[in-house]
Amino acid sequence: MDFKEYLQHDATALAALVQRGDTTPAALLDLALARNAAVHGRINAVCRLLEPQARAQLDHLNLGPLAGVPFLIKDGIQDYAGLPTTFGSRSMRNYLPTEHAAVVRRYLDAGLVIFGKTNLPEFALKAVTDPVLNGRTSNPWNLGHTPGGSSGGAAAAVAAGIVPMAAGNDGGGSIRIPAACCGLFGLRASRGRVSSGPAIGEVWFGASSEGVLSRSVRDSALALDILAGREPGDPFDIAPPAAPYRELMRRDPGKLRIGYSTVSPIGTEVHPEAVAAVHRTVELLRGLGHEVEEAAPEVDGAALAESFLHMYFGQVPAIVARGRALGARAGDVELMSRLLLTLGNSVPAGRLTTQLAKWNEFARALARFHARYDLQLTPTLAHPPIRHGQGEPPRGEQWVLDLLQRSGLLGILARLGLLEGTVNKIARDSLRYVPFTQLANLTGVPAMSVPLHWTAHGLPLGVQFVGRFGSEDVLLQLARQLEEAAPWFDRLSPLARD
Repeated sequence: MDFKEYLQHDATALAALVQRGDTTPAALLDLALARNAAVHGRINAVCRLLEPQARAQLDHLNLGPLAGVPFLIKDGIQDYAGLPTTFGSRSMRNYLPTEHAAVVRRYLDAGLVIFGKTNLPEFALKAVTDPVLNGRTSNPWNLGHTPGGSSGGAAAAVAAGIVPMAAGNDGGGSIRIPAACCGLFGLRASRGRVSSGPAIGEVWFGASSEGVLSRSVRDSALALDILAGREPGDPFDIAPPAAPYRELMRRDPGKLRIGYSTVSPIGTEVHPEAVAAVHRTVELLRGLGHEVEEAAPEVDGAALAESFLHMYFGQVPAIVARGRALGARAGDVELMSRLLLTLGNSVPAGRLTTQLAKWNEFARALARFHARYDLQLTPTLAHPPIRHGQGEPPRGEQWVLDLLQRSGLLGILARLGLLEGTVNKIARDSLRYVPFTQLANLTGVPAMSVPLHWTAHGLPLGVQFVGRFGSEDVLLQLARQLEEAAPWFDRLSPLARD
């Protein structure tokens, strides 16, 4: 098998080739490693190679449903025993987990050959992938643009043809955003569907969910079958599906009622290409027999953004404290993370609790919407994949913020409540390109990004569907239907075609 033939198969098909003896796990691993070596200098998707571990795995490969397929995990949450989990930060270089994360163990039990870790922004806090520790990751569709974040390394690796599927996680859109940027399918599961243990009970107060980025719907369905199910000590126990997702996916979803909107929930601009992506999808859905009309949940988008940002603020001091316990210095944390650290330390426990309590209000409002509609349709992104540096504060603003932070004035102003305007600006600036994804995270429902649109400049721009709690089966059924009506598997990035 050569690279061109490798690209023609998804993970499910590669596993079938291995099972039939038409290729070997060693041959597939060699192809994946060679492809990574060929493109690494251009995209920087893989931040740590695990070739010795992968070679050793071949000697006692588990004969699971994806036995022999090369695979990559993300360098955050997905602990691999004995190797650092850096979260994209210099401050976490000394964190060495002593056991595999449950998801990593399940990937290994499925026979996936893990040969590397993918890049992510520091602490997975951004929708771009540009950590100081590992350097920025580029989009295989156009190297001057971001692949999104925080699972940007995973998305770039799949879009460049290194692997057919890679692991990600999604606390505010971190699977769906890079999927939309890189022409991939990305599903985040319902809260509690996949364990985050054993090192962590709830990631980001339960907002984050584990999953994969893939080129085919059936790969994501099979991955969810592999990952789904609780671990001892998990805080949630969600009802299992009626059948394996790889079977449920093939069933007809029936006539669905879908409400769509292209209006940013925080009042920011939505690019015409993002609007066009939704309108094109609406026509496709109507052609498939679904009932589609303009409608949106009655959720205060500004309040949701504020609640989401407060959750951010609450996370950063905790993970920075972990790094300091491991010997990290203050300078090992990037500027924007230090600013969030200061803001997080200034938020009283009562205010944080009030913001977390609002998640219930958002969930109830979304449930009222889902009482009338099976699914919500929106753009995944409000803007095509941005250029490197496009979302960063101006250098002058960064200099002032750095000075205030280093002098201690920022903390004083924050504690005095004099930074409300700054907090609101951070919210708008950080979410203006990605205002649609956070609702699913705070309410715990499943959501997916489907690659159904490319811009006039040839950049992918996915659309998002949000389902009822526990309705991954419906999402997968619709995704499979859309995949058949508007195929994307053979639509490869320019880098993959090189």
